[in-house]
Amino acid sequence: MALTKLLHQLPTEIRIGVIGPLELLPLILQTLKAFPSFIPEVRVYRHESEAIDHTRELMHNVEVLLFSGPEPYRLARQRLTLPVPALYVPRSGTGLYRALFHLDHKCDMQACTADSLSKLAVERVFTELGIRGIDMYYCEGDLLLSRDDVLQFHVRHYEQGKSSAALTGSREVSEMLSIYGVPNEWVMPTEQDITVSLERALLSTETRRSKETQFVIGLIHMEGADIEGPQQDAGRTKERIHRTVQGFVESLNGHVTQINDYEYLFVTTRGAFEAVTGGYKSIQLAKEMGTAYGVTMSIGAGFGTSASDAGVHAELALRHAKDAGGNICFIVREDRSIIGPLEMAEANECDMSLIDFKLVKEAEAAGLSPMHLSKLVAQVARTGRTEYSAFELAVILNITVRSTHRLLSLWLDGGLIEIAREVKAPSKGRPKQIYRFPFLEDLVR
Repeated sequence: MALTKLLHQLPTEIRIGVIGPLELLPLILQTLKAFPSFIPEVRVYRHESEAIDHTRELMHNVEVLLFSGPEPYRLARQRLTLPVPALYVPRSGTGLYRALFHLDHKCDMQACTADSLSKLAVERVFTELGIRGIDMYYCEGDLLLSRDDVLQFHVRHYEQGKSSAALTGSREVSEMLSIYGVPNEWVMPTEQDITVSLERALLSTETRRSKETQFVIGLIHMEGADIEGPQQDAGRTKERIHRTVQGFVESLNGHVTQINDYEYLFVTTRGAFEAVTGGYKSIQLAKEMGTAYGVTMSIGAGFGTSASDAGVHAELALRHAKDAGGNICFIVREDRSIIGPLEMAEANECDMSLIDFKLVKEAEAAGLSPMHLSKLVAQVARTGRTEYSAFELAVILNITVRSTHRLLSLWLDGGLIEIAREVKAPSKGRPKQIYRFPFLEDLVR
């Protein structure tokens, strides 16, 4: 498994600073037992504002910081310049089940406000539980908002009669909502959420000491109606886009060059790129561009010990992003292993570990081209599924069903896939076969 390989490459001891409330620390420490490389330095707070002092105390003595939630993370990033990677435990759909169960016993939930949760995660849980007819209001940009702003968002909707309950990722916001009389539930992270964050922390510390100054070259390719509109409007849009891209690269302490109206090249260091992307987790630039200008972006980032190597790897990464259908980012490392896809406009259902270059070559030898592999990896990251029918694969790969069956025969012969099960057809005919990709199951964290 790729993660096992990564663990063997890491230093035997990595000091990790863990900052959170007392209620969550037992679960975090229990989950940490599965990561023997980590030596935890734990700090407990009662009020989230105390996280700043704890961070200041730890940040020069650890290699990575893990916050229990988005609010202490936001406060620390806002007030301090962190010399090491910092991550927070996200709130996924899994923690929603417990919160919804408790909230259902507190009130008649006709409408609900939510922070720290993606619309995609909530809608997926509602679909799985068969919940319909609940109006949801999401606190947009909550990672940039203060605790009081998030609190007022919930209270305002409740007092205006727009919502009857609230879901929050902050214990303090939950306590204050209770004081205001707003029925609410604190959506606590699950063991799986913490595991994902710890794996990202591992990735962010991988041979950090020698790789922080490595070259990173990035290629950005954009598509969108706003760029291709009337000449005067398009000109203004392109100018604003240029300023936005420039601002992003400045946050990387990098240099950017515009290749043409649709493409940019930037140069930075691995340490800076790692910090801004949250340990290779997400590219916020893509969301900003999509929201402001209706532009989709394909981004390829290449790592290398020389600028030449990094450039070659960036071109390869961009090709993977385009092959996967665009609006996605891949990273190709110095050994040609692949990291990605990174989160863009919407959160991925699951995270993908390093895709080892040896695995890429083995897949290619079995008839799975890099282009098709990119599309499959992107699909698995978005849905969490590793089993598909021939028709579904045809849609994902954008080829005919006949071509898909031909590829499936090749992949079966090469031992790349296996038949998971057969599904009876609704009418007379042969049962439909469902195919499993075992090597992708190993890559899903």
